Amino acid sequence: MPSFSYVAREAGSGREIRNSLDAQNEQAAVAALLNKNLLVMSIQEKVGKKGKTAGGTVSLADLVVFTRQLATMIDAGLAMVQSLQALAEQTSNKVMRDTIKDICTRVESGDSFSDALGKHPKTFSRLYVCMVAAGERGGLLSEILSRLATYLENTARLRKKVKSAMMYPVAVTVVALGITVFLLVKVVPVFGEVYSGFGSKLPAPTQALIDLSDFVKSYLLYILFATGGAVWGWLAWLKTPKGLAFWDSTRIKLPIFGVIAHKICLARFTRTLASLIRSGIPILEVLEIVSNTVGNVVMEKAIRVAAGDIERGEGISVSLGKHPVFPVMIIRMVSAGEQTGKIEGMLERISDYLDDEIETTLSGLTSLIEPILIVFLGVTVGGIAICMFLPIFKMGELVNPKK
Repeated sequence: MPSFSYVAREAGSGREIRNSLDAQNEQAAVAALLNKNLLVMSIQEKVGKKGKTAGGTVSLADLVVFTRQLATMIDAGLAMVQSLQALAEQTSNKVMRDTIKDICTRVESGDSFSDALGKHPKTFSRLYVCMVAAGERGGLLSEILSRLATYLENTARLRKKVKSAMMYPVAVTVVALGITVFLLVKVVPVFGEVYSGFGSKLPAPTQALIDLSDFVKSYLLYILFATGGAVWGWLAWLKTPKGLAFWDSTRIKLPIFGVIAHKICLARFTRTLASLIRSGIPILEVLEIVSNTVGNVVMEKAIRVAAGDIERGEGISVSLGKHPVFPVMIIRMVSAGEQTGKIEGMLERISDYLDDEIETTLSGLTSLIEPILIVFLGVTVGGIAICMFLPIFKMGELVNPKK
């Protein structure tokens, strides 16, 4: 549908308004403005279409700020359009600003807030749109937005903890690999040239290290390209259904890291489920949304199967209990919530418990990884040093080899 930008005045106050709206043609746009008691001064069709924003992404932090501030404004009694205009003016992210302006335009044109959000799926997930739609239907939009903001804040906090925990080991591993490559390419060949003048057989570890150094030095570019190609191929394969299914089923079974990944998916599942149930969305629609946002193919399939069982009349705990991916503890707590009629509160307790477990595991993992990485770095560099200085301990045999 074409979009028209216009300049108009309010019939009562005479206030000038500059905005845009969607219409089938110019005559329909003018008629729509007249129905709103706006006197059209100028109007023209826009070259671009609504829903198009500048290239880039909206960070989770920006989305949290937008949601929290919008909830506060709506709760204070401000109109939706005024709130969106104020938020568009104060945001520093150009993509977010363009998105908010487009949403504001659509709301002014008569679209519901949830429909306007749905036009920007890269910024607002289906979970976000469905919860807003439920809030609009129930007249609890400010409350729903507050819950959404809390949910997003918890998600952002958990993501930050995981990134912080992984930053140190990744940095140390990269440094270790860089030092190893430098020693193999620059340092070991110097020792190799010195030892080659002795004309004697070197110790096996030293000779193996020199051979490895010659190989790396000769084929370094090929190794880098092959490594890059392997990483690219692995990431590309993970985007396929088979690759994603393999990785999601494998990563939750890994020692230590698999436990963390499993708990993260479970925490996301329980918190999302609690938020949607509390918002008054039908349970089958809730499970459909949760299956798309849980972040694990194995769990997604289990939720979809459970949804079919629930549709046939089974309870939530019974349906989920058929799948090993959901621990017994969670199933029992969900069952207790069903029996007391407070399942959303029980789910929130589960998610809080899992968040604490994840934080504890990450703290312990960080403390454990540090000495392990130091030992790894010491063994790598120390092993190379020992191999290179090993011939010095046998210098007499090398200089005066036995006949």
